[in-house]
Amino acid sequence: MSVKRTLLLIEDDAGAADALRRVLVNEGYTVSCEGRGDSGLGTAETINFDVVISDLKLPGLDGLELVKRLHQAKPRLPIILMTAHGTTETAIEATKLGAYDYLLKPFEMEELLDLVEKAVESSRLMSEPVKMGECVSARNAIIGNSRLMQGIYKEIGRVAAKPITVLIRGETGTGKELIARAIYQHSDRSAAPFVAVNCAAIPETLLESELFGHERGAFTGADMRRIGRFEQASGGTLFLDEIGDMSLNTQAKLLRVLQEKYIHRLGGREPIPIDARVIAATHRDLEKALHDKQFREDLYYRLNVAVIKTPALRHRSEDIPNLVRYLMQIYGADFDIESPSIQPEALQFLQNQPWPGNVRELENVVRQVLLLAGRYTISIEHVREVVAKVGEAVAGGNQSIAAGIGTYLSRARRGEMEGVHATVIEEVERELFGQAIELAQGNQAKAARWLGVSRITMREKLNHFGLHPGQSNPAD
Repeated sequence: MSVKRTLLLIEDDAGAADALRRVLVNEGYTVSCEGRGDSGLGTAETINFDVVISDLKLPGLDGLELVKRLHQAKPRLPIILMTAHGTTETAIEATKLGAYDYLLKPFEMEELLDLVEKAVESSRLMSEPVKMGECVSARNAIIGNSRLMQGIYKEIGRVAAKPITVLIRGETGTGKELIARAIYQHSDRSAAPFVAVNCAAIPETLLESELFGHERGAFTGADMRRIGRFEQASGGTLFLDEIGDMSLNTQAKLLRVLQEKYIHRLGGREPIPIDARVIAATHRDLEKALHDKQFREDLYYRLNVAVIKTPALRHRSEDIPNLVRYLMQIYGADFDIESPSIQPEALQFLQNQPWPGNVRELENVVRQVLLLAGRYTISIEHVREVVAKVGEAVAGGNQSIAAGIGTYLSRARRGEMEGVHATVIEEVERELFGQAIELAQGNQAKAARWLGVSRITMREKLNHFGLHPGQSNPAD
């Protein structure tokens, strides 16, 4: 059950406000509207919203002053500014005052929706506290009281208040982002933004622009100046997830930023001072990447100072019963199952599994088991059925992918084809985006969120592959 996100739209043009409100409501947002800057400021100060969208030119109080005052009152609240062509410098000034980002009019609705989705996610990461321990009911929690997890809690406390870069290492699904957020929330930067970037989910050609921003004309399609994530995170924390997937060229630029504390936007010459703490994470073996010349040695030593290693779930199996009960409580509420229960034998069976996908895999199994058992007590038969089904699906997918890659490599060895890497990536992406948009019933926003890509990337991939299924339900 998705949480309804609330937006405040401040726009004095009644027609434009109504058109924007209808589009946003159709995407599943709850939208309040104000027509003046002063009344919009008062509403935003007294009512909690996930994102504020404001025009620059407003009666009562202009958008620039609104951004300044509202950011001072609620520094974690993302503010998106809409402004007409010719006022880009004013928009940049608004960013310096605390605006999350801005849009130049006229803009495409897809552009607005993509930006709103990013701002909503940023708001969620900042506002939803990460709880830690054994008996926790919050939706975002690090569960476990084992000796290994006690060590993690100590490490979080040790590094949170120190002005140092932190590297979080561990297998996929071990909760690295939750640990990054816990560090942020216990730091002296907790009132400032927390901005997350998944380096593996953004194409290499776009990642530099995402991090550092770009000037107008920096590349084809750059029709306006855009700030990057480092500027958005000013005064706060920038979380670089999957940093091991970053290209060597971008690694070099990141190293310079960490050393010199300023950035250059793409296509720009002006150095821009930045004040953002960096927390990085990766599941990759960085030592092997160093040996294979895929990761820079100087960046490795720059990051490898304060390191937190997240334990695999199989190494802390004593935490599994509490994890299962926690997940049952969270998803039981989502599925309208009051006080779900589980047999001791079923719990023991889950505790004895190897969980190669770690907590993320356990979470998936618990969701399916709850749906299978319904309001009845979860039995060992329920658990065995779901675990077997999940294992078969993973094994079947791996075998299918491996078989396809083997065929292509054999043909390449015989000289029958070239470019195996590009071919495999193309086919996997076609299948991935095709299945996602089918499962989402044509809802591009939902499919993009599942895949961890932007709406713009989703639309470009669908156009590239010629995938255009009908959308039966545009709202989440």
